[in-house]
Formats: sequence, C-alpha cells, structure tokens
Amino acid sequence: QPQLLESGGGLVQAGGSLTLSCAISGLQGYAMGWFRQAPGKEREFVAFISYSGLTTEYTDSAKGRFTVSRDNANKAVYLQMNSLRPEDTAVYYCNAVVLVAGTYYHQHPWGQGTQVIVSS
Repeated sequence: QPQLLESGGGLVQAGGSLTLSCAISGLQGYAMGWFRQAPGKEREFVAFISYSGLTTEYTDSAKGRFTVSRDNANKAVYLQMNSLRPEDTAVYYCNAVVLVAGTYYHQHPWGQGTQVIVSS
C-alpha cells in the first residue's frame, strides 16, 4: 500500500516562504503532484512534476512563486513556496498523478496533508 507523508507546513507571514516535503513509500516510477484544500473549498491542483523531474507544471496562481522538485534516490518530492499570500492558506497534499483530458487526477488515497497558514 503506497504511503505519502507530507510535512513542512506552518504559520508564516504574507511574503514569507515555506518548503513542503513529501516522503513516498510503496511507489515507483510515478509522476507526482501537489494539491491543496482551503477551508470550505474543493481540493485543487497546485503543481506537477514528471518522474524524471524534467517536466513541471503549475496552476496559474503558483507560477513564478512555487517550485516543485524531487529526489528519486530518497523518494521525496518538494514544494518550495515563496511570496506566500493569505489565499495560499490550505492543507497541502502530495500524490501520484495521471493526466487525463487536461486534468491531473490523484492515483492513491490521500495522506494526512500538511497545514499552511499565511497571515496577512
């Protein structure tokens, strides 16, 4: 059973930075994605990274501020978040993803996520 463990969230002031980590077990060879769910809203796609790490993609609000990366040797995926805004406040999740008709879908049960709170 694949396991995904997100960490690195916290409370940060607007304009600050955080780096989220995702420890992966039980998975190999998967493209990965980061998603987030704000209070009262549906979970949404944030960032994608191919297995090789050569291809990345971001939701419009994350472009230029977030950077996704991965370390396959250590089975980890990261999300560097800069210039954080209050609207980035959410629980962040990682998951293996597949692209279908222009939409990224998660492949496995969600982990616990990591809470990011950005104060204004």
